[in-house]
Amino acid sequence: MKVAKLKSLTTAVLMATSVAAPAALAADDFQLSDKLAVTGFIDMSYVYTDFDGADSVSSSSLDQFEIDLLYSFSDKLNAQVDLEYKDSYGAVDLEQAFFTYDLTDEFMVKAGRFLSYSGWETEEPTGLFQYSGTGYAPYFYGYYQQGVSGLYSTDTFSAALSIVNSPYNPEDSDSENPGYEIMLALTPTDSITVKGFYLEDGDTNTANFWAAYSEGPLTLAAEYNLGDYAGGGEGSGYLLMGNYAFDNAGITLRYHDFEIEDAAGNVVDDGSAITISPSYTVSENLLMVFEYRMDDSDTNGDSDTIAVEALITF
Repeated sequence: MKVAKLKSLTTAVLMATSVAAPAALAADDFQLSDKLAVTGFIDMSYVYTDFDGADSVSSSSLDQFEIDLLYSFSDKLNAQVDLEYKDSYGAVDLEQAFFTYDLTDEFMVKAGRFLSYSGWETEEPTGLFQYSGTGYAPYFYGYYQQGVSGLYSTDTFSAALSIVNSPYNPEDSDSENPGYEIMLALTPTDSITVKGFYLEDGDTNTANFWAAYSEGPLTLAAEYNLGDYAGGGEGSGYLLMGNYAFDNAGITLRYHDFEIEDAAGNVVDDGSAITISPSYTVSENLLMVFEYRMDDSDTNGDSDTIAVEALITF
């Protein structure tokens, strides 16, 4: 089982963004002063892929190193800056930089560069139940965004509205034609969470819906996505996932499927996969994740992948 998301700045943010992920590892921050804390993770992996009808490939890399600076100005005003390094970037990148202000116990505003609330599967490896993401997130989920967001949350209901340059592109600096993201979430019991999202940017809009049940060692989740894209294309995708935890170990089974078409109805990207992912908590701060994934795709070909991941949190 995977560790829950990294510590958020406020309880309200946790209610809006976190899922029912078990806390297998310690993700406590280092308190550098009364106001400044640091948290983060190191993520590394070995991946072997056997392509049907082509040569196999293997790779090992530092997938990501991230350090998050959490600053508390007061009980109401907080700020967060996330810095990351990936082998694929070859450089340090600014991932997030935003502040939050609690206007009331239920209502919070956030401004700066921040991650979308949408999607069952998180952007960070610390929020996943297995090694790999489905791969369809760029078609349906929002990404890092620049703008302002308001979040209202209670124990059983949450709603958020984000007005951003683009919900899909953090590099978009055009604020004359902003995009937006809307979230509605219900938590009728401690075990059940249901969320819906609608995102729009010009002629592109996507909808994301997911529901999760988490009770004791068992977590079940289902997600459905729709997309209408600029130029007339459209897409859909879904996933089904189950995770069961055994003391220091866990196992995840996931199935996902998606298809993207252009305006003429031609399939430009598609894929389905069965993923089996055991995991083991070696120590309080080290999690080992193992994964076997079987992909089937008309556009990208079939493949089988084996992955081993080491994830250290602090």
